Amino acid sequence: MRRLWAPWRLPYIENADRSDDCFLCTYPAAGRDTERFILARNDQAFAILNAFPYSNGHVLIAPYNHIADLDELTPEETLAIWDLATRCIGALRKALNPHGHNLGINLGRAAGAGLEGHIHLHIVPRWNGDTNFMATVAETRVIPASLEAMYDRLKEHLRE
Repeated sequence: MRRLWAPWRLPYIENADRSDDCFLCTYPAAGRDTERFILARNDQAFAILNAFPYSNGHVLIAPYNHIADLDELTPEETLAIWDLATRCIGALRKALNPHGHNLGINLGRAAGAGLEGHIHLHIVPRWNGDTNFMATVAETRVIPASLEAMYDRLKEHLRE
């Protein structure tokens, strides 16, 4: 039997239900964008690489305000989120050339929200044939590039 080691997942598994801190609040406030993998900002929202991605280039976009639902977003926050989504998809296309993207917002734990209190949009790049036996049978994803490498590739295209 072969083993696939993913030690980077352990902190997420161990702390998934423990932390009272919202990383979508604390990370942008810390001002350490490169260290926290924050790719882009505007006045109302920011884009950050997902530290536990479904695929390389998995981006989260969130408002700075700690709000849980769509109806709590101001019109300015809604526009800011979609502005960043458009910019990030453009950067993903240039940097990774995916065949498509999944965009989604999980509202509530029953819908799959791991962080219920702070609304965020997922952008997951997809490639033809990327659902292979690892993801469908073994419930394991193979992520070939590090977060640091992915950050550098995407950040380059978000500066344009």
